[in-house]
Amino acid sequence: MRITQRSIALTSLQGLNRNMEAIGKLQQQLTSGRSINKPSDDPTGTNTAMQTRQELAGAMQHARNISDGISVLNATDSVLQSMIAQVHTAKERALSGTNSGSMSDAGRAAVAAELTGIRESLLGQANTVVQGHPLFGGVTSGTTAYDVTTGAYQGFRAPAGPADTAVMVTRQVSDAEAVRVDITGPEAFGVTSAAGVTPATRDLFTIIGDLADNVVNDPAAVAADLDALDAALNSMLTAATDIGSRTNRIETAKQVNSDLQLTLTTRSGEIENIDLAKTIMNLEMQRTGYQAALGATAKAIQPTLLDFLR
Repeated sequence: MRITQRSIALTSLQGLNRNMEAIGKLQQQLTSGRSINKPSDDPTGTNTAMQTRQELAGAMQHARNISDGISVLNATDSVLQSMIAQVHTAKERALSGTNSGSMSDAGRAAVAAELTGIRESLLGQANTVVQGHPLFGGVTSGTTAYDVTTGAYQGFRAPAGPADTAVMVTRQVSDAEAVRVDITGPEAFGVTSAAGVTPATRDLFTIIGDLADNVVNDPAAVAADLDALDAALNSMLTAATDIGSRTNRIETAKQVNSDLQLTLTTRSGEIENIDLAKTIMNLEMQRTGYQAALGATAKAIQPTLLDFLR
């Protein structure tokens, strides 16, 4: 079989082009720092990398949800603790106002005024707004949870038969778990029942308002008001405990999410990022091979008459 000079030239040029292509690919990898710059570089790796990126994006969104949820829960807990302290103060003042032996009318009027001030302060705290949303307002487009004048609840509650239920605000903290981050005013501070409904109930603000009135006008009714205040205080303590347990859940989810992000980032790096030392070594080997191929090609391809005529 006769091998022509043209066949030798074409074969040599094809080999040189393959070497140049390999050198170009390695240089591109060094420039980008990635082993996969287009799907054809590694179809299977590309598919795995895309799935990993999608999982990492989801984990990062969950991390943002967790951060937002923690800020809301912490703010709620802080407000509840402050309000609980004020309720204890209101109870002490009301007890002092029942001491008919040492308390004058002016003294009871002063206690009533202080209780009224505490009620206004509690309403102000119950209307605390975080991120443009009232903490105790539930699902609502309004800016307040309670009317500061009447003390009526302004948030939305879905009807559920004879009673109404809260509509929860949640944050998705993982693919499989959502944590509630709010607590409505009626859940934390009680509900004032409508006229004629038994058993009669009063919310925190109504109880303290009644205390302020009864300390002056009906001292005999103060004992019942104090019992109702104790029940409201227990409800607030239960709410604070609930908020604490949810905070623990979301803190645990935060740690799990952090570990997951680290795992996914590591996996993504192993799939997409180059081994710098190995890539540099391969590039130098390809360059050496290319130089050797150039030398061999120069010897294999004989000069033609046109080369002598130039």
